Amino acid sequence: MNDWPEAWSDDNRGRRYGRGSASAQPESPRVMRQVRRGQPAPPGQGAYGGVPQQPQYVDGHGSGGYDDYDSGYNTGQVYGGGRGGGDGYGPQRPAPDWRRRIKWTAITLVTVLFVTTVATYFWADSKLNREVDLSKVIERPEEGEGTNYLIVGSDSREGLSDEDKKRLRTGSSEGKRTDSVMILHTGDNGPTLISLPRDSNVEIPTFKGSESGKTYQGTGRQVKLNAAYAEDGPELLVRTVEFNTGLHIDHYVEIGFAGFANIVDAVGGVEIDIPQDIKDTKSGADLKKGKQTLNGEEALAFVRTRYALAGSDLDRTKNQQKFLSALANQVATPGTVLNPFRLYPTMSAGLDSLIVDKEMGLFDLADMFWSMKGVSGGEGTSMNMPLAGSSGGNLLWDKDKVKQLVNQLNNDEKVTVTGD
Repeated sequence: MNDWPEAWSDDNRGRRYGRGSASAQPESPRVMRQVRRGQPAPPGQGAYGGVPQQPQYVDGHGSGGYDDYDSGYNTGQVYGGGRGGGDGYGPQRPAPDWRRRIKWTAITLVTVLFVTTVATYFWADSKLNREVDLSKVIERPEEGEGTNYLIVGSDSREGLSDEDKKRLRTGSSEGKRTDSVMILHTGDNGPTLISLPRDSNVEIPTFKGSESGKTYQGTGRQVKLNAAYAEDGPELLVRTVEFNTGLHIDHYVEIGFAGFANIVDAVGGVEIDIPQDIKDTKSGADLKKGKQTLNGEEALAFVRTRYALAGSDLDRTKNQQKFLSALANQVATPGTVLNPFRLYPTMSAGLDSLIVDKEMGLFDLADMFWSMKGVSGGEGTSMNMPLAGSSGGNLLWDKDKVKQLVNQLNNDEKVTVTGD
């Protein structure tokens, strides 16, 4: 049976291969018929009258009156003239709007910075140990101009393992006592850092117990300054300093042995110029004269040394002032502030180990550190409390000079008083 349309014979088909062919050869490419407009085909060559004659193409042009026709196949410009063509065909990519990109990049960076800053603030604020209640301090002097911080270094061993105590030469005494006491005044005439030797002779006044709430009447009892802290803690120490100086203390800051060493290590050590060779078996200090970088263990030994110094506790307070100012300067450097891998460990080490009053805020703490940095930079004054001699091992303050000093601080005037 012939499946071909009517009038299509085997002769019309010619010699072909494919389905039903005896030879397993592939079919030759078929030519797509082109629909041509014009006169109707001659009789016998219509839709069923035979295979219509196909036009011949040379370089994309056909014979039979269509020489101007260009299929586009030879030039590759079938759809709009190719990528990026300027002939107007096809979609074109718009030029980038750099102003818009810069605008949104800036907005994103500012947003990230703002969110990070706020999150850091609340994280740091939550780590402050606000344990000291200055509202328990009675009969306080009037507030003066500027801000006064009472900075206390205690010999607390809290957080130290037995191995740490041995390594840092701290001993294993129970409880805690003051190892150093300083007043930092900040104001419009530069910061003033004043050391109060722990052997200073002071009077214990009437006070209210920090735990019992009971009022203990003063009897004129004369003791060393560090005995006030040992007797009833920070609140009595503040009360005693205020009573014996007449200076209002606005904030209290305390740090122990472990916290001090951890802060120094967190900032990568502190560079300081040591004025003399120091070797002290009790503190563990074994340091050479000259500029060098101290790690936490070495720094702690340096600020605790007094027996190897000619001026004993007075020379030690000077070393403490010098080192704390250098530490504050190191914390405030761009290498610490702008480096999150150093900033956050430093903040964590410091905030975990500081004990402050209940009203102390992060901005107050920042003000304290920047002011101490100013002392080391020559913008402020550092001194010991003016002394008039000693009695029974207690150091006596020069009352006239102390009164003049306190007046200058209360009025936020430039300090002209000198100390030992």
